[in-house]
Amino acid sequence: MKTFSKIRFLSLFLGIFVLLPPSVVGQEGFTLPDGTIKDKIDFELVNNLVVIPVTINGTEFSFLLDTGVNTTILFGLSQEDSIQLKNTRPIRIRGLGTGGSIDALRTERNKVTVGNAVDEEHTIYVIFEQSLNLSPRMGLPIHGIIGYDFFKKFIVKTDYTRKKLTFFDPEKYEPKVCSRCEVFPIRLYENKPYIDMKVGSGDTLVDVTLLIDSGASDALWIFDETIGIVEAPQNYFEDFLGLGLSGNIYGKRSKLKKAQLGTYVLANVNVAYPSEDALEDIKFYDDRSGSLGGGILKRFTVTMDYSSQQMILKKNNSFSDPFYYNMSGITVEHDGLVVVKEEQTSDSVKIPTNISSENDNAFTLQFKTIFNFFLVPRYIVAELRENSPAALVGLLKNDEILSINGRPAYKYKLYEIVALFSSQEGKRIKLQIERNGVKLIKKFVLKEVL
Repeated sequence: MKTFSKIRFLSLFLGIFVLLPPSVVGQEGFTLPDGTIKDKIDFELVNNLVVIPVTINGTEFSFLLDTGVNTTILFGLSQEDSIQLKNTRPIRIRGLGTGGSIDALRTERNKVTVGNAVDEEHTIYVIFEQSLNLSPRMGLPIHGIIGYDFFKKFIVKTDYTRKKLTFFDPEKYEPKVCSRCEVFPIRLYENKPYIDMKVGSGDTLVDVTLLIDSGASDALWIFDETIGIVEAPQNYFEDFLGLGLSGNIYGKRSKLKKAQLGTYVLANVNVAYPSEDALEDIKFYDDRSGSLGGGILKRFTVTMDYSSQQMILKKNNSFSDPFYYNMSGITVEHDGLVVVKEEQTSDSVKIPTNISSENDNAFTLQFKTIFNFFLVPRYIVAELRENSPAALVGLLKNDEILSINGRPAYKYKLYEIVALFSSQEGKRIKLQIERNGVKLIKKFVLKEVL
């Protein structure tokens, strides 16, 4: 059997592949305080990805919680970040693409805290390669990824609707009776969970084995283009799939007529097929056909139980939502901060700056307008799909987006822009942009690609 290398895809915007040595075994790992059965924390859901607070040696960071990673990785540190790392030694790791290996650090015996769970002897891999900075594509700081080190110690329930993460001590866990839940066997290989399901573009479904990858924002990634891709008539389009450690990842996007997981059946499901170049020289678990990502997982409350090798699903209110692609063709990126000036509203104040008396009973009041200055996100066009609605009206890469449908762009969060561009076919979009110091207006209509 082939050796399974560390492959990670934070698709839609992000894609990471990292080849790492096997994780250290024998350490105690995360534990809850004595007498504690469970803990619960809030998380942010951004582009179908779960972002949780993680404290490392007293400093708090934002991490992706990712079933598809078997080691804790720290990256995206800025000059403003300060952290003490213990017992470090340099290593070389390999990234997706043709860039070869890069420098990193392995650091041991770190104190890592998630909620009330603490690991006093945590091993972390630190990557300084700036291309792995995920924050611009996410719209909020992302400092790393944590996965197996956390999931192996707890039964973890992710409530995508309420944005609550609950984790239980397996030895004290007493599952509640859930008539609307379905239990699926999973198998762990190289500390990552795999599940069998059926997919297809016609009446006949194909059995596939997929990595359960909560760190992938797409619904499905399939490595075999014969599953779903048709040339006549063409049922796919070429697109940017993700940002890899050593470069961009491109491939095909299409839809599968049906994806079936147990009794759950999803229709017209988004699927991505990474190019052969992106997967070249990467060795996989022999049975693996692709990945099951956040685009599907977010439609359930998901309970991962590594100790019993099972996943429990309960569909939520998002289960029947349509699967949409970005219908604008624009990938937007957060590109630093800019200063904006806003006049205070009349409900605030216009203070008198001069009062003069013309006679004993009359005064002249002169008022000064008060302005507030803010540091706000600057958004740019990072990627542009060829022949997309935005490209056809003349949008270009690196155009700065000033406003969207008359609303200043900085008043949107990045994930809200993503949702807008994937919202409804026929929706009219009006962008004010700035290019080389010139402000331009660009109008287009969202168009379903498939």
